[in-house]
Amino acid sequence: MIVAYGVANLLQSVAAARTTVHHTFDPGLLLRLAGHRTYLVGLACQVAGFVLAFLSRRDLPLFLVQASVAAGLGVTALLGVVLLKWRLPVAEVVLLVLLFAGITALVLSAQPAPSKALGTGGMVALLLALAVIAMLGFFAVRLHGAPGSVALGSLAGLAFSAAAVAARPLASAPSWDAFLSDPLLYLLVGHSVVGQLLLGLAMQRGSTTAAVAAMDAAGAVPAAIVGLLLLNDKIWPGREWLAGIGFLVTLAAVVGLTRYAEPQHHHAVTRAVVGVPPPLVAQPVAAACEVAAAGGPGEPLAQAASTGLRRPTTRS
Repeated sequence: MIVAYGVANLLQSVAAARTTVHHTFDPGLLLRLAGHRTYLVGLACQVAGFVLAFLSRRDLPLFLVQASVAAGLGVTALLGVVLLKWRLPVAEVVLLVLLFAGITALVLSAQPAPSKALGTGGMVALLLALAVIAMLGFFAVRLHGAPGSVALGSLAGLAFSAAAVAARPLASAPSWDAFLSDPLLYLLVGHSVVGQLLLGLAMQRGSTTAAVAAMDAAGAVPAAIVGLLLLNDKIWPGREWLAGIGFLVTLAAVVGLTRYAEPQHHHAVTRAVVGVPPPLVAQPVAAACEVAAAGGPGEPLAQAASTGLRRPTTRS
């Protein structure tokens, strides 16, 4: 799941940066993104990660699963180093080690247990949350730059967090009939679609760093709290301190890694750092990602990465 989400982060943000910026809460953005091969491969990776995450929520507490979803950013950073020849500063090595340590602590502290039923009140709350998130997204889309990335990324995280809450009891459905007739399934789909749209809009605002950091923070914390309070998420007795430290270390490492895991193709970055029109820089990066995603030979990827592509030291 972590690997799948890491690949999806990289490829989808490449496609978002190559798509015309949307200034309205328009689902048509998803259709435009679907016209990019890079986005479709990234979406396939995200679907794979989503399925694996869904299956893991059947027995694992949300504080572990959601932190692991966010940890996919560590894979994004490593892919940037291996495939796109990003530099590997000492700070990034330290953050990756902290990320591994945090996830390990969560694994050691999490006690597997089936979820409790959410109940009618919980379903109504999820439905209201969907309406509120969509309404806030309608207004937040008018923001530009880093504030827009943070606002839309946070709303995307809340939507994905609500989807995780719906998925935890849904994963324990006893049969396919019960699964397909459960209202939680449609709440899960609704929150996921809204979250995907909000994330695409956030990435177009010029800062993947801000968008992903806000999404990860907003996506992990609420689900972890709801899981512990309402869904029978458990921690091994005496290891509560380990779970708390592991969760905080993982989240801090993920937020820190967003600075290094940002794919180097965004419009504002290319203007400020490289000084050439965005398509001239974005195309080699996207081509490299598409070769990697398609499993093509290494030589074209190396050629794309050798066109002067490197990690900028200045952010616009």
